[in-house]
Amino acid sequence: MVITISGDIGSGKSTVGRMLVQKLDYKYLSTGGIQRQIAREMGLTTLQLNVLSEKSSDIDDRIDAHTIAISEAPDNYVVDSRLAWHFIPSSFKVYLQCSTEEAARRISLDSSRLGEKKETNVRNLLDKILDRRASEKRRFLQKYNVDYTLLHQYDLVVNTTSISPETVMDEVLRHFKDWQLF
Repeated sequence: MVITISGDIGSGKSTVGRMLVQKLDYKYLSTGGIQRQIAREMGLTTLQLNVLSEKSSDIDDRIDAHTIAISEAPDNYVVDSRLAWHFIPSSFKVYLQCSTEEAARRISLDSSRLGEKKETNVRNLLDKILDRRASEKRRFLQKYNVDYTLLHQYDLVVNTTSISPETVMDEVLRHFKDWQLF
């Protein structure tokens, strides 16, 4: 079984994904983590890597290979990725929403983001989030003809703006159990 978690930047995909992994004893993959690692290796920010990825598909191909491998693996996974639902259509597809302001606040407090300079100015973060969202949306439409923001593509959509990660995890688990019955 595979649970794919897509969603807004700063919506809690990684936090909830790691919690689900512990609860279910699944394996975990974060394509955002892979992307941040690649950016760090190249001496770029995540936004700079996104812009570079709009011009060359090499980086996306490298990240996509990890996701595609999971679709063929016998293990159970939680995959934190904007497009994993597209590459693993048989997965339980979750989309986490969050207001941009709350996402910026969360990111400003998160020191675990590899490859990203710590930014505490929420206005600067808002701009970076909006730029990154626009870059990814353009890139995914151009390369895959996919708009990950169309919510009808998901089995579950949860707005995380005002609720705890534990509540989000419980909601995902409840719907996942129901989904497994069908």
